[in-house]
Amino acid sequence: SSSPLLSSPLLSSPLLSSPSPSPSSSPLLSYSLLSSPLLSSPLLSSPPLLSSPLLSSPLLSSPLLSSPLNDLWFSNIKEVEREISFRTECGLYYSYFKQMLQAPSVQQGLFELTNDNLTESKRTINLLQRMNIYQEVFLSVLYRFLPIQSYLEPVYFYIYTVFSLQAVYVIALYLTAWLLSGSWLAGALAGVWYILNRVDTTRVEFTISLRENWSLPFLALQVAAITCYLRPHLSALQQVMVWLMYVTTFSFCLTWQFNQFILLVQALVIYTLDCLDFLTTTQVTTLYLTQVSGLLSVWLLQFCNSMLLGSLVLSFIMAALFVRRCQPALKTGSLLVRLAKLLLHTALVLLLTSIINYLAKTILQLRSDEHIYKFIKSKFGLGLTRDFDAGLYLCEEAFGLLPLDTLERLAGTLLLHPYGLALLLLGGLSFVSLSPGRSTGRSPEQKRGAQELFRPDVAYNLLHTLFYGLLAFSTMRMKYIWTGHMCVVAAYGVCGKEAWTLLLGTLRCNTITRSLNSTVFFQFWPVLMEEVSELREFYDPDTVELMTWISTKTPQHAVFAGSMQLLAGIKLCTGRVLTNHPHYEDKDLRERTQQVYQVYAQRSPEEVHAILRAVGADYVVLENSICYERRHRRGCRLRDLLDLANGHIMDGEGDNDPDLVSATHPRFCEAIKSDAQAYAALFTRTFQNKTFHVSKV
Repeated sequence: SSSPLLSSPLLSSPLLSSPSPSPSSSPLLSYSLLSSPLLSSPLLSSPPLLSSPLLSSPLLSSPLLSSPLNDLWFSNIKEVEREISFRTECGLYYSYFKQMLQAPSVQQGLFELTNDNLTESKRTINLLQRMNIYQEVFLSVLYRFLPIQSYLEPVYFYIYTVFSLQAVYVIALYLTAWLLSGSWLAGALAGVWYILNRVDTTRVEFTISLRENWSLPFLALQVAAITCYLRPHLSALQQVMVWLMYVTTFSFCLTWQFNQFILLVQALVIYTLDCLDFLTTTQVTTLYLTQVSGLLSVWLLQFCNSMLLGSLVLSFIMAALFVRRCQPALKTGSLLVRLAKLLLHTALVLLLTSIINYLAKTILQLRSDEHIYKFIKSKFGLGLTRDFDAGLYLCEEAFGLLPLDTLERLAGTLLLHPYGLALLLLGGLSFVSLSPGRSTGRSPEQKRGAQELFRPDVAYNLLHTLFYGLLAFSTMRMKYIWTGHMCVVAAYGVCGKEAWTLLLGTLRCNTITRSLNSTVFFQFWPVLMEEVSELREFYDPDTVELMTWISTKTPQHAVFAGSMQLLAGIKLCTGRVLTNHPHYEDKDLRERTQQVYQVYAQRSPEEVHAILRAVGADYVVLENSICYERRHRRGCRLRDLLDLANGHIMDGEGDNDPDLVSATHPRFCEAIKSDAQAYAALFTRTFQNKTFHVSKV
């Protein structure tokens, strides 16, 4: 979740190309959420793929945990094979859980994390400051002190914890739908829809350790707390809800480094509700300060991480509160006067936000998140398209627009149409609520009904789904924040008594909901059970051979260079030192990664050797899947991105920009295999199989 690697050209390896069922027949097991062969590979045949965490944990009684009949099941394979299934940054995060358990004591483990010299060669970094890995620390401490070591292995404890959080996610959706509609059947319907659409609502079945799998359950709980806080007749619980909002916001921010961007969208929702006069001054201030308190608490725990202080959401909240204080009469006057005031107010807030954020980043010398802004600029044609970091994102379907087949799948589970109906219904009623003069034909009772229907908690959830829906349509990878909340809004659209009573006078909500639940159950339950019963196997001999060779044939403190996703696995499986890794939120690391990747560019052996020695590499691992990549179109292969960044003409047929020049050297990853004198003098081949080539520098 912190880099484009889960959907990058680096993942298209031949070793990941085993056949798998089509998405239509088994989306649980084979649908590639990020359009990568990796995610439908047996490499990921770990417990998450073998049964759903959302179905009352059938894993606990799965034959994978007890049956000796298949040596390729997750429960029967070797530890190194289990660890290989944690790919890219998933493996990197899990390695810190493993490292904490292997430390002699909790204190020693914490010291090693805060003074780490294994993750980045020739550097000592504070991992608790750089990365969001407090969850791994907490789990390792919990595992040490719980009396479960004798019968539950650490990997299962870790996986079951993440699965349990997904159950918390469903419970939060249930509570939100119940609060909105007043019917527990709406909550049940939201939960059922979430499970049936898990291909589009979660990817925990494929990528266990991703930060969003830890954080999104807390975001769902926060939305439930906000909904309860904004309910007019639940004022007695407001103080409790304020504390719950703080705790869930803090937990969400602590577990995902992209917290600031998600909270920014939420702050925009609060700002819009404030401008439309749905919230009181106290409610607006409380919601803003809850966000600020959560972020600042995480800032303290992360050893004053400057990326949080320089975040846009903090700058926006400061600007919004200041301008609001200076414009107390914003919501007075005629309609035109209020619109003029609102436009001026918004312009002032945006201007002040830009000034505060610019000053904060200048003072803090903050450059950690600039790759995000490069990506956004390039995506909308506002920046250079040859930037290497932006290119990694732009070339992936996961960072493109939401594909239409997502909507087809959502419609196939009877979710999309009730959701669209709910949006139309709430949109119309919000218009009536905001423009009472336009509803003169309605009776006073109907007007009061419309205003009662569009209460603050309903308005918040409507804007929440709209804003995050826009985010999902602009960037497909963000759909997991939106689709879960879709289930809530659709369930409210079916069961919202006030809405249907206002339109139709009388309606039996429970009858409709029970009928819809029954239809969904009988239509999709057999398919669901068939998917859960399908058991996957692990088979990746080339990677196992590589990890075994590294563990047995290289020094413990040897430094390895290579692709980010492979190095994360090397750290987890062997504990060796890395030159770079998939956690992309550091300017120096991004520059180092681009330099190390010159092994796949058209560079001389002397240049590559100098780069590798500068980062302290003892060995370099080359992957055929990257050197000869064919999954992406021309211009989006990793070697093409490097050629463009270096000003070289790309391989293959096609047009090139007129300012590009032909390279004076062959591609390094190909030429080194020739054992020519220029290469043999600087590199010694020490290991190879059909997938990997390792040379000693």
